[in-house]
Amino acid sequence: MVYFLTAAGLLLHLLLWGAGLAMLLTPRPWRKWWPVFCTPMGLALQSAVVWAGAYSGLPGANVYAIWSELIPAVLLGVALWREGVRQVTEVLPKFSALGTLMLVALCFLVLPMALASRALTTSSLGSCDAADYAAGARVFQEFSRNYRGGFIGLSEVVSVASVDNFYDFWMRLNHFTPSALIAFNGAVFGYAPYEITGLMTVLLLVLSLPAVFWMARAVLRYSPRVSLWIAAIYGLNPITWYAVAHVAMGQLLAAHAIVFITWAGIALWRGRLTWRRGWAMGGVLVMAYWLVLGSYNFIVIVCLVPALTYAGGQVLIWGEWRRFGQWLLLMLVPLAVAGAVFGERVRGLVERFMLFRQYDFGWHIPILSPEGWLGAVNGPGLGPLAMWLRLLLTFSLFVLLTAAMLRDRRYRQLAVYRAATMMLPVMIGYSYLELRGAMLGTNASYDAYKLMAVFFPGQLCGYCYWTTLSRSRAPWQRWAARIGIAGMLVFNLSVAYRFAVRMQNPSLIVDRDMVELQKIETRPAVTSINVEITDFWARLWANSFLLEKPQYFLTHTYEGRLNTALKGDWELTDGLIAVSVPTEADSIRIGRSFTLLNRHSWFYLRAELGEGWYPEERIARVFRRWNWSKGNATLVVDNPQTTARKINLRLSVRSLVKQTIELWHGHQLEGTVAVGETLGERVLEGVVLPPGRTMLELRSSVLPAPPKGQDARQLGFAVYGIELEVLPGNESATH
Repeated sequence: MVYFLTAAGLLLHLLLWGAGLAMLLTPRPWRKWWPVFCTPMGLALQSAVVWAGAYSGLPGANVYAIWSELIPAVLLGVALWREGVRQVTEVLPKFSALGTLMLVALCFLVLPMALASRALTTSSLGSCDAADYAAGARVFQEFSRNYRGGFIGLSEVVSVASVDNFYDFWMRLNHFTPSALIAFNGAVFGYAPYEITGLMTVLLLVLSLPAVFWMARAVLRYSPRVSLWIAAIYGLNPITWYAVAHVAMGQLLAAHAIVFITWAGIALWRGRLTWRRGWAMGGVLVMAYWLVLGSYNFIVIVCLVPALTYAGGQVLIWGEWRRFGQWLLLMLVPLAVAGAVFGERVRGLVERFMLFRQYDFGWHIPILSPEGWLGAVNGPGLGPLAMWLRLLLTFSLFVLLTAAMLRDRRYRQLAVYRAATMMLPVMIGYSYLELRGAMLGTNASYDAYKLMAVFFPGQLCGYCYWTTLSRSRAPWQRWAARIGIAGMLVFNLSVAYRFAVRMQNPSLIVDRDMVELQKIETRPAVTSINVEITDFWARLWANSFLLEKPQYFLTHTYEGRLNTALKGDWELTDGLIAVSVPTEADSIRIGRSFTLLNRHSWFYLRAELGEGWYPEERIARVFRRWNWSKGNATLVVDNPQTTARKINLRLSVRSLVKQTIELWHGHQLEGTVAVGETLGERVLEGVVLPPGRTMLELRSSVLPAPPKGQDARQLGFAVYGIELEVLPGNESATH
């Protein structure tokens, strides 16, 4: 229940933040549609407050967020005074269907999260972007821009291009607005970033539904019912659910903004091009450009493509070049205004593109053909359907689109043209990136997905032009459209259901062990940390929980977290292997997953898995992880001390069959333990580790064998935990 109440509260909060501004800035001819403009106005206004708060030097949104609630209250009061309460309230019932759709979508999206965890937390099906957003959110929520302590000011680790501190990295290069929204709403409601990052992603999708409705209704002139149906499909579509499941907040914000940029461009072209009309549209455009610059600032160079294609195509036909120049000026002046205020984001554009050339961001995403864009994919991985079914669906879509575009050609010529401008430019860009990725062997398919996703509201509306056949005089066309509408809904519902089932058991989740990491910040003795956590997700969350401590990384961990020499006084590790020392102050066990060890301790050791192991497996919800051996397997232990250390080796282990495991150090047998099918702890006592590197081998008494089922691996034994308990002794020796 806490998930649903929190999500509903955040949704209402964001809508109220945009209500007054929407009434004031929605152009007069469309003033009765002001509820549609609430969502982008609220998002833009909240991020603007955080931007101003950062420049004010105040120590984070926790200080000014509550007082900032006066801003939407004053704007709402002014709007009600200007428009009249009765006139405003009479409009709201007309949007009851859209509001109901938003609530249904919210419940549908939140349910799998609520089933995955009782307490508020964030999860992902693979991407680690959530931890990155949360780190930025904590920066804006708790710190001032002038703060240079801890990790935030650790230039040798956080430097990116011209940025030498973690705070400015978020202001100039990284995704500012998603983190700003998490920080601001977290400060108002008293939530930490890890608690609401996933929920905020859900809200960004839900808040996009009015924008998609508006695209369908105002740009392509679909009927209210069809527009509502398209908005529902957008809320169920695997492309948008993929974004939610991987916590891709930036693309959802950019897609939201591009809807209003496109609508404003088309509306301006269709009317009289006067400064007065441009001024009326200016507020909407500044808001939309603000969201683009704050989320995916690099998208600003292509965000005008649909509108530009619409106006430019007509110029090529009719030759209205002077009109085109006036239109372009009215479209670009608001961009200049937003860019002037968001100066750091604009200045960071060149550096952002340089980083794109330097790093191959993302991962491979299957190529989506038209039937996939409409929701016909094979599950949460966006894999393709069987080839025969793909061809059948694509051919059916082509037939329906052709029939719709040929119907009443003279009357619908302009509508067909608008639909084409929504589809064709993005299709060309998407195809180019997919081809480039295939030729170069890069992750350009990830870039292709992102490009398609930020233009997806227009794409979806354009590809649904065949729904106009439902009003055709030909019975076969009406029935074909109805069957297509029902079939598309079934496809999207079925894939959304598979997403929901998958999200109930996410592969990545912020568990209570990770949350415990934030207690390290309260320990003055822990001055600096080497974050040697092997799990990428956990390492990023550890970074966000420990911003007040200098941190060093062995490997490159996202932008703003460079690999450097390990200079920390303490070592934070995770995984199967833990080292415990007899001096309690030098070894801190954090939950069941993490160990913090003083590197200057007399008993300090390092240990890691060697050869002979399969990759780690885990069940995130029950906090369990393990590694199977391939038969015999090794442990590598480094003893940096000048004298030998004695340990007890504790193994949490099981096997497919009863067997004996022997521990060998070179040619010397150190001990044996019996294991069986039941998980249990076994102890090998008195193992001596000389100075330097030691290779310990765990030998199985039986040959590895495959388990039952389809797993073809040859398995020896499964280790769920290894503890090196360093025993006291030789403390008086010279260190």
